[in-house]
Amino acid sequence: MNRAAKGFLMTNKVLTPPYDFDDLLEIMKRLRTPETGCAWDLEQSFETIAPYTIEEAYEVGDAIERGDMRDLSDELGDLLLQVVFHAQIATDEGHFTIRDVTQAISEKMIRRHPHVFGEADHKTSAQQVSNWESIKAAERADKIANDTSALAGVAKALPALMRAEKVQKRAARTGFDWIDPQDILDKLEEEKAEIEEAMGSGDQDHIEEEIGDLLFVAANLARRLKVDPEIALRKANTKFERRFRAMEQEATAQGLDFSALSLEAQESLWQQVKAKERS
Repeated sequence: MNRAAKGFLMTNKVLTPPYDFDDLLEIMKRLRTPETGCAWDLEQSFETIAPYTIEEAYEVGDAIERGDMRDLSDELGDLLLQVVFHAQIATDEGHFTIRDVTQAISEKMIRRHPHVFGEADHKTSAQQVSNWESIKAAERADKIANDTSALAGVAKALPALMRAEKVQKRAARTGFDWIDPQDILDKLEEEKAEIEEAMGSGDQDHIEEEIGDLLFVAANLARRLKVDPEIALRKANTKFERRFRAMEQEATAQGLDFSALSLEAQESLWQQVKAKERS
């Protein structure tokens, strides 16, 4: 062991279970320590870690949707590791520390809850939400002084459906919104016709544009009906996967090769699965 590594071990705490948050910070610091740390962890940057952070957030959502509390505990740990990882990179580069992160979020939560930590009197949930949005708007104004648009500050890296819902909500605050959901259904029919026209032209870029318009309008309809489009689509994905797997199992039970079946036979199995779910 070289002298630097030996000195490092001597100046750092011994890690023994049960581990706490400070132990996690110590683990990440050691992983990122030159010469004695992990080569892979040392190579990482904010940019290379960001996709993992997003993935872990979705895995938290998946565990919640499945109601698996043991898995949720594990996935929350993975997500927490991402926060600690980013903070350690920032510390290594001299930007900020994990203490700055916890300080900032604590200040923000206290600032946004004057009815809990101050003297404001917002008794109902609706009043609290309204006040929360006002405070957030003021914070955004401080952050993006050069961008006065109502859409300023909506992160471009959000999943597309989620971002569509957020920009539409921002636009609606200015009064730019449909009043009747039926009008949005009519707009969906209009977009469908435009997709058919684009298909006739054979222009792939035009087709993509029109499908994007259709999805954007669908997200708007979900918002007006108080449905989160991202959650709705995730549930639709789950339902499709459940039914598709059941079709495959039904085909196997009948001694059939599912992939070799005609579309009509596959559709028949699909209807069988749907009928079983309804019953």
